[in-house]
Amino acid sequence: MDLVWRVTKLETGLAFLIFFPFAAGLLAYLAGRADGKKEANARGQESGGTLRDLLVASFVVLEFIVMTIVSFSAMGNGAKPILSLDIPGVCGLGLHFALDGFRCIYGCVAAFMWMMAAILSREYFVHHHHRGRFYLFLLWTLGATMGVFLSADLYTTFVFFEIMSFTSYVWVAQEENGPALRAAATYLAVAVTGGLVMLMGIFLLYHQLGTLTIQELPSAVAACQQKNALNAGAVRQQKNTLYAAGACLLFGFGAKAGAFPLHIWLPKAHPVAPAPASALLSGILTKTGIYGILILGCCLFPQDRAWSLLILALGAATMLGGAVLAVFSVDLKRTLACSSMSQIGFILIGIGMLSLPGTEGNAEYRTLAAHGTFLHMVNHSLIKLVLFLAAGAIYMNAHALNLNDIRGFGRKKPLLKAIFLTGTLAIGGIPLFGGYVSKTLLHESIVEYGGGLGMRLLEYTFLFSGGLTVAYMTKLFVAIFIEKNGNPALQEKYDRRGKYMKPASILALAGSAAVLFIWGLCPYNLMDRAAELAQGFLQLTETGHTVNYFSPGNLKGGLISIGIGAAVYLAFIRRLLRNSKGEYIDIWPKWLDLEELLYRPLMLRFLPWLLGGICNALDRILSSPLILKTLSTIAGALCRILDSLADGLVVTLRKTLYRDSPLPHERPEGNVLTESLGRALNAIQALGNHTWRRKSPLHRDYVHLAAVKNEQFRETNRIIQRSLSFGLLLFCIGLALTLLYLIWW
Repeated sequence: MDLVWRVTKLETGLAFLIFFPFAAGLLAYLAGRADGKKEANARGQESGGTLRDLLVASFVVLEFIVMTIVSFSAMGNGAKPILSLDIPGVCGLGLHFALDGFRCIYGCVAAFMWMMAAILSREYFVHHHHRGRFYLFLLWTLGATMGVFLSADLYTTFVFFEIMSFTSYVWVAQEENGPALRAAATYLAVAVTGGLVMLMGIFLLYHQLGTLTIQELPSAVAACQQKNALNAGAVRQQKNTLYAAGACLLFGFGAKAGAFPLHIWLPKAHPVAPAPASALLSGILTKTGIYGILILGCCLFPQDRAWSLLILALGAATMLGGAVLAVFSVDLKRTLACSSMSQIGFILIGIGMLSLPGTEGNAEYRTLAAHGTFLHMVNHSLIKLVLFLAAGAIYMNAHALNLNDIRGFGRKKPLLKAIFLTGTLAIGGIPLFGGYVSKTLLHESIVEYGGGLGMRLLEYTFLFSGGLTVAYMTKLFVAIFIEKNGNPALQEKYDRRGKYMKPASILALAGSAAVLFIWGLCPYNLMDRAAELAQGFLQLTETGHTVNYFSPGNLKGGLISIGIGAAVYLAFIRRLLRNSKGEYIDIWPKWLDLEELLYRPLMLRFLPWLLGGICNALDRILSSPLILKTLSTIAGALCRILDSLADGLVVTLRKTLYRDSPLPHERPEGNVLTESLGRALNAIQALGNHTWRRKSPLHRDYVHLAAVKNEQFRETNRIIQRSLSFGLLLFCIGLALTLLYLIWW
């Protein structure tokens, strides 16, 4: 009985974590509207939001507390889901959720990040418009993100994945200026395209395997292979279908993760989005894409060389490409956005190594890759929370993000300097910080696997990308916290003593940095333990040996990256990316933009041209008199044959199986409702003719009139429902409501 009660409480908590933020967002929005009207009446202007801000802070704190309690209550077995929740009948297949070690930890990370971002948002948005709208979608995106991480099947993942894409779109468009709306359009286009392609992959996968439940996918793949074991052609076809489904799903998940070449939204969305939103976009929403790619690598394609090599190639391109873009960037948030792209590449390297088949007795690299992948996911989430919130504090005071404008801002701000330095050292892979541990595990998985030239090139790319990370983070820290601004008056303003953050914002930044610092200081008690709890989700049972992170061999890789970073910073950034005045210059070619160079011409020019050409060709072919006459003759003959067959079949059925039988009380017209209404009106008419209308009596058959009106209404309704204009009308109404919402909210 106690066990049943405990499970019931945990299931209730699981449902609360997913659906409470949706209700909370609406409640906070309505509270903000009511509070604003009260203050507008008192002050004569639109203001308000105190009650809303307090509600939002309370809601996210409550979400974090519940997530922590549920996790500690349920955690205990990381190998299998320890709690599940099924909601049948929703969207046909129902919604299914599960809780295991991986989901517990990442749910806590997500809730913690939302809490800190919401706390900073109160001061960040104090002079912004549409604060209520931002908070509404902040909470709705929290619910959708929880739905993704706690989903137990790919259909549930897809449903909440799409909700998350549309709710987070508002974050990017929040400022409603030209760059923000253009970046939001890019973000939405990538998200919608990725979602549609992902849906195709889900259809293919369900058709092939008959299940979308994540834990059942490995056994379903094995059963399908065993079923077709004796038929080489069937095995090949099944493998090709799985590859096609996996490619579609990889497209959708990779678009959200920011993997190359679908990374185009990352460098554009982060600089224009508010800093709290950027922290969540970079730290958590990209991990929902990684969550899906992990499922593909561990459940659909374990030990599959072709799939692993694809992920490794994408990871290497993403890792190196993002680092190069970050080195050349002169915008603080754009640099951090490109850095996110690069760190996603590091994680993809781990996923590729995790899925790579090895020789017998050489499975240690898989454990290293699994632990390194998960820990780098957590590290990157916490690091980007710290760095983007710090960027938000800088923007709140300097109202600029260009390095030349904010240069020297933090020279006399020791707290902000320590917070930013914590994130800088962690992402740079400096020993005693979390990033060093996860990067060491990923690097050692490559070394442990061995291999030929390809693996050596991958290792060199890994170390060089790590060096570029050190270089561009050094550039940011030196520019903001060590160098002086070229404008003496501006530097004097920056150095002026005074409060640049309120206590709540200090709590958000210092608390986030403290968690990141403590996490990195405890690699064995915290990080290794968390990785062991999460490895069951990654279909890994063996824990492997304890890694000595600070042995000379493991320190060697980190020191090589640090040396490369120092060389790149001193020889390239200081000499070639600054002018004679010490100002940072952007020498990246403007034309070298994948969106403008490839995607927009492809979608807006080439595809319309191609489809237009096909339509014109078909039009010319079909406009030929001979072809038209031939087609019309064939079509007419077929229609006459089918018409005769249909008429004959209908007549035969009406005379045999569906022969009319006389009804004892068959009505000549109308139905029971029209007849009852007509009889009542006839009775009222007769009463009136004998009383108040004796001089001018009426003689109408209301039974007939009601039947006629009913038939007219039904026919009109059928015509409207069958018409294409009805569908277009509904679409236009929905589009108009969406536009009104975006304009007025």
